[in-house]
Amino acid sequence: MNIRIEEIDNSVVAFLEGSLDTAAAPEAEKELSPLNGVEGKDIIIDCTGLEYIASAGLRIFLGILQSAQEKNGHVYIKGINDKVRAIFTITGFSNIFEFV
Repeated sequence: MNIRIEEIDNSVVAFLEGSLDTAAAPEAEKELSPLNGVEGKDIIIDCTGLEYIASAGLRIFLGILQSAQEKNGHVYIKGINDKVRAIFTITGFSNIFEFV
């Protein structure tokens, strides 16, 4: 799992590559923790390179969303493939997140 975070325009973008499975989740949570402190900017989680996400990964995304909402921020999911979209749909997360 590779994660890169960049500030682009007025957004903070996290680029994810690989599989966010249970084994990768603890390290991914550490690498994504700066997103919990974002204020005044949109957060975009770019999943173009994400091949798979497990429930542990969804929990990380949910934590980022809750933190952003506490600060009146927005989290957008970008570029998910059909396999990852199906996981979001089955779990009901497709109703929680905004997709671009």
